[in-house]
Amino acid sequence: MALLHWSPRSPYVRKAMVALHEKGLAGTVKTLRTHADPMIPHAGLMEVNPLSKIPTLELDDGRVLFDSHVICQWADLEGAEGPRLFPSDPAARLEAERDEALGTGLLDIALPWLVELKMRPEAQRSAQMLAVYRSKTAKVCDWLESHAARLRERPFDIGHLTIGVALCYLDFRFDAEGWRDGRPALAQWHEGFAARSAVQATAFRDDPRPEG
Repeated sequence: MALLHWSPRSPYVRKAMVALHEKGLAGTVKTLRTHADPMIPHAGLMEVNPLSKIPTLELDDGRVLFDSHVICQWADLEGAEGPRLFPSDPAARLEAERDEALGTGLLDIALPWLVELKMRPEAQRSAQMLAVYRSKTAKVCDWLESHAARLRERPFDIGHLTIGVALCYLDFRFDAEGWRDGRPALAQWHEGFAARSAVQATAFRDDPRPEG
């Protein structure tokens, strides 16, 4: 059975998990709770992924896949069920991967924002950087509001999946920021996303971090 290095806190892991559920593969992959701290390299994890990052997927044939994008591609190729996450039509795929990049970019804003706001001593926090993260997040959400109709009209793909998980992460870590305020179309689209069984099955949660 394939082994996924996993955490219920990580949005990148959740992206991969949603893909596995969407493609009917969740039951074929065992999850291993792995603590991958960006400030503390994990010696055991680096034996299979020198980047010391999750998600990392160890396949039965000995191959190891890094990064949520690659794992989602594997799931799309391997799974016979569910939507086609990476469309075969070149134009549709380009749009899907552009939106995937936008959702990933939103996460790439949210993670250092979390570190700055909640993990640094207050005296060491940068007000300038906090303002930058907040401003970028608002601009991304404004763009998504203006494109919500397009999200609704096209078939579910990797772009929907990644944007949806990123907005779930804002709910998880930055609920007080109120990304839905003034963005009714995006909020309505995300309500439908959040109701998907694959999303319901992979909810974020804080848990005790494993030792080592």
